[in-house]
Amino acid sequence: MKVLVTGAAGFIGMHLSQQLLARGDEVVGIDNLNDYYDVRLKHARLARLQALPGFRFQQMDLADGARLLLLFAQERFDAVVNLAAQAGVRYSLTNPGAYVSSNLAGFVNILEGCRHYPVKHLVYASSSSVYGANSKLPFSESDAIDHPVSLYAASKKSNELMAHSYSHLFGIPTTGLRFFTVYGPWGRPDMAAWLFTDRMLRGETIQVFNHGQLRRDFTYIDDIVEGVVRLLDHPAAPDPAFDRMAPNPDTSFAPYRVFNIGNHQPVPLLTFIETLEQVLGVTANKEMLPMQAGDVEATYADTDRLRALTGFAPATPLATGLQRFADWYRDYHQL
Repeated sequence: MKVLVTGAAGFIGMHLSQQLLARGDEVVGIDNLNDYYDVRLKHARLARLQALPGFRFQQMDLADGARLLLLFAQERFDAVVNLAAQAGVRYSLTNPGAYVSSNLAGFVNILEGCRHYPVKHLVYASSSSVYGANSKLPFSESDAIDHPVSLYAASKKSNELMAHSYSHLFGIPTTGLRFFTVYGPWGRPDMAAWLFTDRMLRGETIQVFNHGQLRRDFTYIDDIVEGVVRLLDHPAAPDPAFDRMAPNPDTSFAPYRVFNIGNHQPVPLLTFIETLEQVLGVTANKEMLPMQAGDVEATYADTDRLRALTGFAPATPLATGLQRFADWYRDYHQL
């Protein structure tokens, strides 16, 4: 296939592009290379991709609708994987405009491209954050997601609603992927694995929110990519059993679906830190802090739907994934 991967210089985007290229797909990657975090890391990821046959790159912002539509017209993609977004829960508290521009306006432009130049499948990144204030665990795709606790979460729920409208109106097969706390080599500097590793190796204090009483369904990057690729190969179709009198949020009369991709094993934050201490051989100095605005106490993915359709569900143990991350981190920073 010829696949458009947006956010190709990002953490998941780089790994996904590598996997698609390895199996023989042609990948056109776009990214605006913004400075939300160190642009040098994005360029280093991009350099890896540009060394591979079958990959082409254009620096582009999803908010530039005219240019994006021209790209769709020129390339005639078979499929699109939209990973480009303004990420981060806490950043949304101080820079809401970035989320409106990228996650809302940018996503409309992706949908318009798929409408005017039809693709076999649009797969897009949603987030576990859409479950918001829900306390019933594990989180199931059939759960209501009506109470987001951050603008980032609200933007991701909005993406799912927008995708459904285009699936219904224009027959575009769309699949939303609710990722759960992704970590691994080439990860983002604003996420726990990188933040903690950086400060621990410098002998600095790490900030532990909610006094360590958080649980996260940490999911290793290779498992995320495997889930994305398998779902990409199963275009969404209307659910013949959909009941309009008792509608289920995770299916539809339209070619629309959503899936959790998570490790199905929530880990206490203090256990995460202890495991990181073991793989780094360093003891963390911890500053216990209260809950941050926009955070949730626990995430936990129900992955039954993913397993039923694809035969796959993430299962990389935390110790294995963190060891791989720590080895990469030391190599990348020449420590």
